[in-house]
Amino acid sequence: MIRFLFFLFFLSLLMSCSSSRQIQTGNVSNDTALIAKTGEDSIAFIKSAYDSIQNNKIDFNFFSAKINVIYKDAEDKEYNLNTFLRMKKDSLIWVSVNAVFGIEVMRLLISRDSVKILDKQNKLYTARSISFLHEVSGLPLDLKTMQNLLMGNVIFLEPEIPAFNKTGNELTLLSIGNFFRNLAIFNASDYNILRSRLDYVDPQSKRSADLFYNNYVNKSGVKFSETRKIVVNDVKKLSLDMDFKQFDFNEELTFPFSIPQNYGAN
Repeated sequence: MIRFLFFLFFLSLLMSCSSSRQIQTGNVSNDTALIAKTGEDSIAFIKSAYDSIQNNKIDFNFFSAKINVIYKDAEDKEYNLNTFLRMKKDSLIWVSVNAVFGIEVMRLLISRDSVKILDKQNKLYTARSISFLHEVSGLPLDLKTMQNLLMGNVIFLEPEIPAFNKTGNELTLLSIGNFFRNLAIFNASDYNILRSRLDYVDPQSKRSADLFYNNYVNKSGVKFSETRKIVVNDVKKLSLDMDFKQFDFNEELTFPFSIPQNYGAN
């Protein structure tokens, strides 16, 4: 149960969409439309675009949100979870996951080096190293990557970009790193991420993920994607909806996490 809920939550953060708002999930630009990076002009253009994307990342000290998460498995079975999120930059991620009737089923506390979980259904406490994120998700996740993912910042975009394209108001960059080949599409005006296609570099792996970012709103000068969709293709196809019902920046937060005496260790 604990691994299922944990995977369910973080899968939802990797693949979100909204049940209440329309989400655009058009095909990501075809590689054949990309232009190879050659010549000083294209090199300078890509460097400028990459720097602008990095400078456009959402920064914060504290962040809190209420998120509606809908997960659909390969058999079309649907799970609806209400999730409460709190973060302190470069320090902590705190998550409370509620099932039907507002019953809390799980609480997580993630730091730079550890993952702690309270399974409230089975009265179990689990403590693992940060590598547990990789074990459960199958992705090279750490605290910083998770926080960028939750904020809606582009992840796994490497500075080595061999090809690009700009069509209308869309800028497409192809990034190839140690783990992923990332075909990312941005709004060319403000450099907000619109779509990202992640494929493992390993030719033996058939796993891929399509991430879509929609419904940007401006709050306190920050453009934030309220709804996102990801579809993960592996042996089976999984999809997730995530709708940020409310969120706040830089309000001082607490991160309550106490272990009841009647909980067993897992």
